[in-house]
Amino acid sequence: MRFRLDPEQRAFADSLNAMLTAADTPSVVRSWSRGEPASGRSLWRRVAGAGVFALAVPEAYEGLGPRPVELAVAFVELGRHAVPGPLVETVVAAALLTEPAPAKRLLPALAAGATMATAAPAGSYALDGDVAAIRLSWDADGLRLAPGHGPVRGSLDPARRLTLLDPGGELLTPEPPLAHALTWARLATAAQALGVGLALLDRTVTYVRQRTQFGVPVGSFQAVKHQLADVKIALEFARPLVFGAALTMTESDVAAAKVAACEAAYATARTALQLHGAIGYTAEHDLSLWLTKARALRAAWGDPGECRAAVLKGLDGLDGGNGLSGGDRRS
Repeated sequence: MRFRLDPEQRAFADSLNAMLTAADTPSVVRSWSRGEPASGRSLWRRVAGAGVFALAVPEAYEGLGPRPVELAVAFVELGRHAVPGPLVETVVAAALLTEPAPAKRLLPALAAGATMATAAPAGSYALDGDVAAIRLSWDADGLRLAPGHGPVRGSLDPARRLTLLDPGGELLTPEPPLAHALTWARLATAAQALGVGLALLDRTVTYVRQRTQFGVPVGSFQAVKHQLADVKIALEFARPLVFGAALTMTESDVAAAKVAACEAAYATARTALQLHGAIGYTAEHDLSLWLTKARALRAAWGDPGECRAAVLKGLDGLDGGNGLSGGDRRS
């Protein structure tokens, strides 16, 4: 089956790409990493103005959605430009806020970009809790609006600033739709990772055409072409999985898309690092903004092992319990 975007979806992607290209996102990312979020907030409002976050919010609460395919289109572009902030977490918040009272109170501001949201299980680190006005945490009692956050800690990706959310706070619902929210989180993460991988590939192809050894561009070497072809194929195989999962929104399809996209982006990052040589290891080079993000997204909202387990669980359901589960499975 072929998954091709329609003209309206392609125009949406092109408009986001143009807007983010003009925004000089590397400088925004570096400011965000230093704890200076002013330019990041400004970019956030522009992204919201393009309707990105409204795609995760139901129309009843001043959104445009839920529209997972268009959301995936948008998150590919957000990943392509390494846009900082709790992007996936804002989508998770929209998926968690299903009770009418808190949804009516909180979701319109999310859709409009007036506020950011973060979300994490109680006791786990939340992304950008210091800049998010809506901090959601869940435990055995249900979903809560956390009253604050702890100290900010750094992570592998400097733009991903981590905080523990304070315990307690207003109980929003005793039975939040956690599985539903996780599916949305993995879809957005997969699309974002795909965009990161595509950006790394584009930057690496440009670089190997310019870098020379023995008087010729290194991109003319057969070994380099093979490496780039391998990651290009991996990314192209991941793309239809991401958009196919956005159509079905089943747990197993989305988990498979996340594995494929994140592993392809991670492989592209490793290849990009190798082909850039020593300059690729420097934090001052813009390549690092995508390299670290590819590694961080690989483990966000379910590492490869967890997502593969979700895929196998879905296959067990298709098997109809015919003895292919657990220790009977062979790999």
